Amino acid sequence: MVSAKELGERKIIQLITTCLEPMPNAPIPFGDDASAIDLGNNKLVVINTDMLVAKTDVPESMTLWQAARKAVIMNISDLAAKGTKPTAVLASLGLPENLTEEEIIEIGKGLNAGAKEYGTYVIGGDTNQAQDVTINCVALGICQSGHLIKRSGAKAGDIVAVTGAFGKTAAGLKILIANLSGPDDSGALVDSVLMPRARVKEGVALAQSQTATASIDTSDGLAWSLHELSQASGVGFCLDYLPVAVEAENFAKHHGFDPNELALYGGEEYELLVTINPQLWKKAKQAVETVGGELIKIGVATEQKQVIIKTGNGTVAVEARGWEHFKT
Repeated sequence: MVSAKELGERKIIQLITTCLEPMPNAPIPFGDDASAIDLGNNKLVVINTDMLVAKTDVPESMTLWQAARKAVIMNISDLAAKGTKPTAVLASLGLPENLTEEEIIEIGKGLNAGAKEYGTYVIGGDTNQAQDVTINCVALGICQSGHLIKRSGAKAGDIVAVTGAFGKTAAGLKILIANLSGPDDSGALVDSVLMPRARVKEGVALAQSQTATASIDTSDGLAWSLHELSQASGVGFCLDYLPVAVEAENFAKHHGFDPNELALYGGEEYELLVTINPQLWKKAKQAVETVGGELIKIGVATEQKQVIIKTGNGTVAVEARGWEHFKT
């Protein structure tokens, strides 16, 4: 028999979904960032659930307050990728029996902080005994049907863009887990891991401006997200620019790492990767900048179903790898 470790998270998901009867006329198919239900009157409720387990998702330096906040942010980021603002959050907790009263309060305050940061509330949930701290959240929001951004809408010729630079969390995890030293600006690297931020304003702005053709949250890594978007939309991507964060560049130089490796294959970054109708690029960029964000062009969607990046010597394939439970 093949074990879960051998299968990996993505194969496990495929096996489970083959056992499930799809909802007729579902607004979002299996395999996207979130799910949705048609409420009628041109309204959708967009729903996402994501689980945080201390052993696999929480570095030792992360407090329970930060972990609980992150559990909320993880879910809100997936709504942001669909262009939806969160309306409410549910939280189910699995708690070890030796957890103290102070630690439980810390978790509660972290949940509340994460929700309030994005203008929403934790309205209920469930609690149970577990061997490890486990926080599973459900986030939901309502959007107009025409504003929903799925993974499957990219077309050849669309501009590929992201909402920020990459590489900080990969470097930050090396500091926290491998105990590597960092240059003077390493505080920002650690902060990117302990205090992630979702791009809700940017996602909603793109949805309301109706300029994005496809979108995905990049928490599994930029490279893997490019391949996920490529597969969902049936296009390829040719990158001519890789936005590596200055702090990640400095860290890479300090330790002799490849900064492009940090940026492409790190994971735990909650930026948005989007495709934009080229005729609407200026409108999209202005919409995002109006809410205080940035939209960085990194390439173009192609008919050839491959993900490549231009270099001084031609092109190099971007590997389909990133964070995956059971395997990573």
